[in-house]
Amino acid sequence: MFTIEPLTLPGVLLIKPEAARDGRGVSLTTYSADEFSSLGIMTRFVEDYASVSKRNVIRGLHFQKAPYAQDKLVRCISGKIFDVVADCDPSSPTYGTYDSHILDAAEGDMLFIPGKYAHGFCVLSDEAVTEYKLGAAYHPESAAGARFDDPRLAVAWPLEGTPVLSKKDAEWPPLP
Repeated sequence: MFTIEPLTLPGVLLIKPEAARDGRGVSLTTYSADEFSSLGIMTRFVEDYASVSKRNVIRGLHFQKAPYAQDKLVRCISGKIFDVVADCDPSSPTYGTYDSHILDAAEGDMLFIPGKYAHGFCVLSDEAVTEYKLGAAYHPESAAGARFDDPRLAVAWPLEGTPVLSKKDAEWPPLP
């Protein structure tokens, strides 16, 4: 039902569901605990979250500090996003690097993101609905992030104008 492709950061996986297409449209399975387990994804997801965002909105880069790190399964269910996974841990050998992938609802691709990484995206379509499965509950006291324009990460966001950010996202400090 699914194929996986490892990306550059260890543990980050592009997941492609098998889609059944016919004259009515498309049907696909977006999650199966048994099949994910057979692919090595052992996360027990405990919360689902969704966001609706307009073109040029950037959400992130967000993560939760241990012991509340959240593995994520991210997919775009309407529209198109440029999704980013960044290593913000100074003790990591891949610190300051990122992976990116365009998630298009028409394709159904998903990203599995281990909780040790920061995650964010920008909206490429007029509007996008993004859905996350989370491996841990939200704990505001553990919330952390990196600026979308952090010079160490130097993410090449494909924006068509000025980014639209939350106050919190605009105020994250630069990475050390």
